[in-house]
Amino acid sequence: MSVDHFPPFRPHPLVPGGHAQTLMGFYGRLTRFPYRAQEHQVFLEDGDGFVLHEDSAKEWQRRDRSVLLVPGLGGSSQSPVMPQIAAKLNACGFRTFRMDLRGCGSGYRLARLPGHAGRSEDTAAAVRKIAELVPDSPVTVVGFSLGGNIMLKMLGETGRVPLGNLDSGVAVAPPVDLLSCSLQMSRLPYRLYSHAFVRSLLQEVRRRREFVEEMQQIPLLPRPQTLMEFDDRFTAPLSGFVDVHDYYEQCSSGPLLPKICLPTLVLAAADDPLIPVPIFDRAGFSSSTNVLITNHGGHVGYFGVSGVDPDRRWMDWRIVDWIQRHDRQAKQA
Repeated sequence: MSVDHFPPFRPHPLVPGGHAQTLMGFYGRLTRFPYRAQEHQVFLEDGDGFVLHEDSAKEWQRRDRSVLLVPGLGGSSQSPVMPQIAAKLNACGFRTFRMDLRGCGSGYRLARLPGHAGRSEDTAAAVRKIAELVPDSPVTVVGFSLGGNIMLKMLGETGRVPLGNLDSGVAVAPPVDLLSCSLQMSRLPYRLYSHAFVRSLLQEVRRRREFVEEMQQIPLLPRPQTLMEFDDRFTAPLSGFVDVHDYYEQCSSGPLLPKICLPTLVLAAADDPLIPVPIFDRAGFSSSTNVLITNHGGHVGYFGVSGVDPDRRWMDWRIVDWIQRHDRQAKQA
């Protein structure tokens, strides 16, 4: 499905570069929404679980569309982008399910194993759970950052095999080559992002060490300085990988992109400080995938000029726009 109808992204003049756009994406979403979601626990074959948070439009009917939102690294239903986009989708008549990544959010005590970039089995379980809850509802999965890689990996693994009522996907700033992205954040001036991720992840490790014995066996000191060091010490061994390179190789969605058969949108920015844009040039996208690389936008930022959309969040409205168009085409098919 073409994105030629998308208006071009024009960054706000006070937020001109990739770093500023990224910070606006992380810290600039000040609107707070009352929590009214219904929680659903989802359990996996390995015994772990996570939580889905369901919100619905008042006029939603049983054959209307549902959207599964998958957050980024260490993310939950309350990650900055999730409530705002869910509210916009609900206002447009869609049902939404916001996913806590394994070990995060409301279900952090439901998981023994850590979440990571390759947990496509978790998103697949979420899709199947949605099919149980609303069996006549077609589903679009939207993944942000690490959640985008997880979602694309799932689509590539699924291929033409039906999975619940899944019929489409959107990935925003997905790190389809995990090694390249981790190396990027190990370099100056991007190391500040790596430090921020490591600080947040170590807080989660300290919290979960209270009830996960395997985590207690891994020393916290010396403190990992980069995301790659954290993944090598914690993520890889706790998840059964040989080392960080084995983890990145097995969990990158890049090799699976040619196998995606469902209509899919990949949106990324050339000035994203976390995701080096050459990884998309090297990727072999399938014919069902539409890739849009904007000149600006940072990492899940896209804070634009006024007058284009109801608010300045250009990315949010492109997601809504793409899902609405896909939904109309699916109903006409």
